[in-house]
Formats: sequence, structure tokens, C-alpha cells
Amino acid sequence: MLTRRSAVSVLAGCLTLAASMFPAGAQTTEKLKVVATFSILGDLVRNVGGERVEVTTLVGPNGDAHVYSPTPADGRRLTEAKIVFTNGLKFEGWIDRLVKSSGTKAAKVEAAKGVKPLKGEDDGHGHGHDHGHGGSDPHAWQSIGNAKTYVANIRDALIAADAAGKDTYEANASAYLKQLDELEAEVKSLVASIPANRRRIITSHDAFRYFENAYGIDFVSPQGVSTESEASAKDVARIIQQIKREKIAAVFVENVSDARLMERIAKETGAKVGSQVYSDALSEAGGPAGTYIDMMRHNIRAFSAALSS
Repeated sequence: MLTRRSAVSVLAGCLTLAASMFPAGAQTTEKLKVVATFSILGDLVRNVGGERVEVTTLVGPNGDAHVYSPTPADGRRLTEAKIVFTNGLKFEGWIDRLVKSSGTKAAKVEAAKGVKPLKGEDDGHGHGHDHGHGGSDPHAWQSIGNAKTYVANIRDALIAADAAGKDTYEANASAYLKQLDELEAEVKSLVASIPANRRRIITSHDAFRYFENAYGIDFVSPQGVSTESEASAKDVARIIQQIKREKIAAVFVENVSDARLMERIAKETGAKVGSQVYSDALSEAGGPAGTYIDMMRHNIRAFSAALSS
């Protein structure tokens, strides 16, 4: 029979043995808490951060960051974070106020830093809209080349905040950049298969200019670069005339936009409404655009299917 002292000794020995079965430091390693402002950026951060990072996204799947209103809970999330990742280019007009009101000490990192911005007004389509972005189009992630810049900025910020994870972050970023290279090759191949005279698309808001600049499909929209703006009757009439004049084959509605305007345009022109596309937000997990790579692949396949047929 065990004495009380020997029983305690046996229990302590068992606990020591159990602890030794886990890697050193596994019990004490806390994940780096970071915040990403919207779903696309959150996915990029998760791919680079991997298991070392706990990512909280403020504007979730199918959410519109242009018109988002932060909550008190968002402020608390910022105070707990070590890094706040933003897109930059004045995409999140509310983020500076939220950072200030929260009092967070987190590092604020603009993922689009180093990207060459395209101007909102200088587009050649006659939109002439600024819509609060200071003249720059903020949708830089629509170029996969720009997304690679985001990944490099995210990697460097994570290493700065968590030097012990340097090897992990570099390996994750390198593997993900390779996937982005493969994705870009697929996009370019599909665009090349579309007859040059059919590479024109109508979308509900002007979110694809970086895609247009990188891959050679021409996008026209009744709204400007922000979904906050309402398309005027003059804008809509101009778009309808342009579709008829140039025989544009398809119109696309984004997951962050009201479908009714585009359905009206399609009805009046005979253009077909293509599959829903994703510009400013991912779909729900498991949907057609649950990750950035899924989103870009879904969009180009939808464009290709509508324009090649």
C-alpha cells in the first residue's frame, strides 16, 4: 500500500513524464495576436503567420470595408493585438479613428506599402470619381503582383514582432509566394485565351483597375472606387449606351454590391449577368472565394467563361 508521501511522489513523477512528452516550450508558447482590417488581408496574414499567429479580422466574409462601422468590441481587439494590419491607400477610412479611440499600442502596418498606386480619376473611362480615397484606387490586391508585396510586408512585420518565428515566417511566405506565382500564370493563360476584342466587362463598382492594368481586361462600372457612392442616372445611361455601342457581352455583380442596378442594366442591354464575383471581400469559408487564391481563380474563370463563349 502507498503512503501519502509516496503517492504524491508518484503523481509528481507522472506529471514530469507527461510534460517531457511535449516539445520544449510548447506549454508556454502564446500565439502572436494580430488584427487584419478585412477578410482578404486576414487570409494573407494567416498564410504567412501559420500556427504562430492568431488573426482577428474586423470586416468578415462578404462584408464591405468601404462602409464599415467599427464596434466597441473592435476597439478591445486592437488593444489586445501586437500588430494591426491595414490595406492602406485610404481603403479603411475608419481605421485611424478606431486606432486612436482604442488607445492600442500595437504596431500599425500598411500591407500595400511599396505598391505603385493607380489614380482614381485618371482612368480613361470618364468616371472622374474620387470618393474619399484621396484620388488613389485602394484595391491593389486585385493584381497578384501587388499581393506579393503585401506578403513581403506581412512577413517582415511578423518577424519584427516575433523574432523567434523568423524561420517559420520566411518559409511560409516563400511557399505562399510560389502558389501566387502559379496562380498568376493561370490568370495570364486564361486571359490570353479570350479574344482580344471581347476583353471588356461591366462590374458594379470600380474595383478591378489593378486587375485591368496587370492582365489586360478592360473594366467599366457605374460606380466609382467606393461602394459608398451611388451611380447617377447619367452614369447608368452612359454605361447602357456603351454596352450597346461596344457590344459588351457580360455584366458582373460583386458580393459587396446591390445586384438590382446591374440586373436593370443587363435587362436594358441584353448583356448577360455572369457569375457573382468577389472584389473587396472573400466569401464564407468553403464558398467559391473562401481564400485569396480561390477568389482570384474564381473571378478569372468567371470572366473567361462569359467572354469566351
